[in-house]
Amino acid sequence: MVLADVRDVAIILLAAISIAIGILLAILLVQIQSLIRLLQEEVKPILTSLQETAGTVRGTTGVVSEYVVTPVARLASVMAGVRRGLDVLRGRAPEEPEF
Repeated sequence: MVLADVRDVAIILLAAISIAIGILLAILLVQIQSLIRLLQEEVKPILTSLQETAGTVRGTTGVVSEYVVTPVARLASVMAGVRRGLDVLRGRAPEEPEF
């Protein structure tokens, strides 16, 4: 008789645990659907905007490089050449480069 009572209690506990697990799985599925909706509605537009911004930055760096950095580098190299030429004409020994 005691064994039958233990069996019945175990069956009831297993049924209750199974129901609780089923309810938790349903809640988990609803939360996953909510997360998917959030990703589609919020994150996708943000990523699209980020890609557009990256394209704009890429274009801006190209323009800055072409119209600012390259002319300044050329001017600096010409100035270094003129300075070196003047040093040679004055008879100064070449300086050791600083690293």
